[in-house]
Amino acid sequence: MSKVQAVALRDRLVAAYPWTASPLIVAAPMRVFTGPELAVAVARAGGIGFIGPGEKPETTAADLETAKDLVAAARIRPPGSLLPLGVGFQIWNGNLHIAAAAVSQHRPAATWLFAPRNGQADVNVWTKRLREASPETQIWLQIGTLQEALDATRSPSAPDVLVVQGAEAGGHGRTSDGIGFITLLPEIADATRERDIPLVAAGGIADGRGVAAALSIGAAGVAMGTRFLASREARIKKGYQDEVVRACDGGANTVRTHLYNHLRGTYGWPEQFSPRTIINRSWEEQQAGASFDDLKQRHDEAVGKGDAAWGPQGRTATYAGADIGLIGGVKGAAEIVEGARDEARDIIRVLSGL
Repeated sequence: MSKVQAVALRDRLVAAYPWTASPLIVAAPMRVFTGPELAVAVARAGGIGFIGPGEKPETTAADLETAKDLVAAARIRPPGSLLPLGVGFQIWNGNLHIAAAAVSQHRPAATWLFAPRNGQADVNVWTKRLREASPETQIWLQIGTLQEALDATRSPSAPDVLVVQGAEAGGHGRTSDGIGFITLLPEIADATRERDIPLVAAGGIADGRGVAAALSIGAAGVAMGTRFLASREARIKKGYQDEVVRACDGGANTVRTHLYNHLRGTYGWPEQFSPRTIINRSWEEQQAGASFDDLKQRHDEAVGKGDAAWGPQGRTATYAGADIGLIGGVKGAAEIVEGARDEARDIIRVLSGL
């Protein structure tokens, strides 16, 4: 991808969302954690906030209704009659009928699709239905490999934006074939240059340094997830948030495993995806040979202890990215967006003088 093309795609992405500023900062749709308050706060600061899937499919419509009232109060300039934020869906266990109804009624500016069980074929079904529900709503697709990118861009139902997730990301990502976005994104940019699709970098980005790095390799914008877990607007338990702020050295203290899914009673994820989580006693004791039944009993007892369920001596899931060591405290979502944007601009100005 040439420098001219990269700039054009970046400008086109910002133009598609007229309330945003460059460089574009996106709050990823983390399940439950990114609700309407966080999404609208990010939009108010010139970014794109995505509402994550809720505990039930019906939650999305309720969240979008709340977001509509918050947007009106914030006086954010929407694109036409669209709602100036996005909404995310997990394909493998999502309800397409309910999702399409919510998108048709509330018309978000973007939908973010992720985790198909059967690859691009499942994505195509969702894309077609959601575009019928709201033709002006753009489709974002999260991918984590070159092949996924090629399948998407060659599809008759190609997305409007590709989110290139690196292996550093928290939550569910590629189980065994993922790599860091610093290598993955430019390879995808080169391989898809004729398709002219903006790429958004994700995975391990927590501040303006990561934003600048992503822009330098061809990203049109960046998505942050874990950083927004430590925002005041996140829907998150204090114990969980405290652990995200406390933890560091993500290479040593996070791991991809389905253990915590299973302890929580969640089964059925497609085998190509597994979550990154901060290590605690459940993982350590499993590695030491404890049986799953014993771990499950201890986990369930810990859950009843409130915020003590998290932390080094905790036992429940603390999904987070390898960038945990870059998160120094809880801030407002607007401060996170504006701080990352300003820092990236400063870095780019300094480097442009070399």
